[in-house]
Amino acid sequence: MSRVSINTEKKQVIDFTKGSPFRLIMAFYWPLLLTSMLQQFYNFADTWIVGKGLGDNALAAVGNMGSLFFLIVGFSFGLANGFGVLIAQSFGARDEEALKHRFAGVIELGAVLAVALSVLSVLFLPSALKLLRTDELIFADSLKYGYIVFGGLSAGICYNISASVLRALGDSKTPLKAIIVSSVINLLLDSMFILVLHTGVEGAAIATLCSQVVSSIICIRRLRKIPVLRIERKYFKNDKRVFTDLLRNGIPMAFMNSITAVGCMVVQYFVNGFGVVYTAAYAACSKYLNLFMNPASTAGSAMSAYTSQNYGAGNMKRIRQGLAVCVGISVVTYLTLGSLMVFIPEKLGRILLSGSDQIALVCEFLPRCGVMIIFVDILFVVRSGVQGMGKPMLPMISGILEMILRIAVISYFIGRIGFRATAYAEISAWIGALLVNAYAFYAVIVPPDQYKELIHSVRSVLFSSRKVPVKHGSRG
Repeated sequence: MSRVSINTEKKQVIDFTKGSPFRLIMAFYWPLLLTSMLQQFYNFADTWIVGKGLGDNALAAVGNMGSLFFLIVGFSFGLANGFGVLIAQSFGARDEEALKHRFAGVIELGAVLAVALSVLSVLFLPSALKLLRTDELIFADSLKYGYIVFGGLSAGICYNISASVLRALGDSKTPLKAIIVSSVINLLLDSMFILVLHTGVEGAAIATLCSQVVSSIICIRRLRKIPVLRIERKYFKNDKRVFTDLLRNGIPMAFMNSITAVGCMVVQYFVNGFGVVYTAAYAACSKYLNLFMNPASTAGSAMSAYTSQNYGAGNMKRIRQGLAVCVGISVVTYLTLGSLMVFIPEKLGRILLSGSDQIALVCEFLPRCGVMIIFVDILFVVRSGVQGMGKPMLPMISGILEMILRIAVISYFIGRIGFRATAYAEISAWIGALLVNAYAFYAVIVPPDQYKELIHSVRSVLFSSRKVPVKHGSRG
C-alpha cells in the first residue's frame, strides 16, 4: 500500500507498525471497549426488561437461545475476524492492490454467508430446540424469539464483517458510534414493546433486529468514505486464490467459535434437564460471565488488529511488546471484575432474577468462576495474537479441547454436585484452551530466552500505565 493512502486516513485509522505500542493499543482499546460494553449493556438490558416485565420463564426462554445464537453468530463472527486479519496484514505490508482484492472478496463471501446462515438457522430451529430438551413451558417463546432473530441474521452478519474490516484498519471509533445509536434504539424499542405494548418476547427480538440494521448502515457508510476501500468493478473479478486465502484463514476461526458453542449447547442441554429454575439461573450467570469477560475479550480484539498489522510488516518484536500491554489489561480486569463475582454474587443475581432458588444457584456459580476467570482473560489475548499472525489452526484445536472438556465435566458432575458443575465446566475449558494457545506463542512469538523480557514488560505496563492520561485513549 502506498504511503499516500495511509497518510490520508491517519485521522480515522491507526497504523500499529509505528509509534509507542502502549499508546497505540490504548488509543484503539478504549473506543473498542466502549463499543463492546455497550453491546453487552443492551443485551443485559434486554434480559432485565424481559425478566422484570415478563417474568423468569420468559427470561429462561430468551436465555435458552443463547447457545444456539452463539453457534450461528459465533461462526459468522469468527469468519469476519479471519477476513479482518488478512485485511490488516495487507495494510501493514503496504500492499494496496491485495487489500482491495481481499476487501472485494470479503463482500462477496459475506453476502453468501448471510443468506445461507439465515435460511439454515430458521429451518432447523424447532429441531435444535428439541435437541436442547427445551421445557414445554418456554418452548413457544423460544421459538418466537428465535424465528425473528435468525430471520434477520443478515443484519448482524453485515455489522460483524463491516466492523471487522474497520478494526483491521485501526478504526475503533465508527463501531462505537454505531453501537451507541443502536443501543439507544434497542432500549427504547424494548421498553415500548414489552413494558407498554406487552408484546412478549417477540418484542425483544424485534428491538434487537432493528438496532442491528441501524448499526450495519452506520458502518457501511463509513467504509464507503475510506479512500483505500473505494474499489472498482475490476476488483470483484477475483481469482480462486483470493477466496481460498480468505476462507483458509476465516473458516478455522469460525469453526473454533462454533465448536465452542457446541460445548455450551451440551451444557445447556444438561441444565434444561433440571427444569426452568436451572435454565433461568444459567441464563443470568451467562449474561454476567459475558459482561465481566468483556474488557479482556476486547483486549484480545486489540491484540488481533495490532498483531496482524505488525505481522504483515514482519516486526515480531513489536508483537511481543503488544502482548505485554494486552496481558496487563487482562490482569487489571481480573482483579477488578473478578472481585465483584466473588464478593457480591447475591446482589448481582437479584438484579436479573426474582426467585430465591434461582438466586441461590447464581451464588454457587459466580464466585467459583470469579476466582478462575484470569485464565479466560489471558486466553483471549494469547489466542487473538496467534490468530492475528494468520495461524488459525491451533486456536481451532483449542476450541475442540474446550468442547471436549465442557462436555466431559458437565456430563460427569452435574448429576453428582448439581449446578456447580456448570462453573467447573467453564473453568476446565478455559484452562485447556489457554494451554494450547500458550504453546503457540511459546513456539512462534516468544522464544524461551525472551520470557524474562516479556514478564518485565507486563510489570511495566501494570505499574506505569497510571502515568498515562486516560483521555489519550479517546482519540482512537
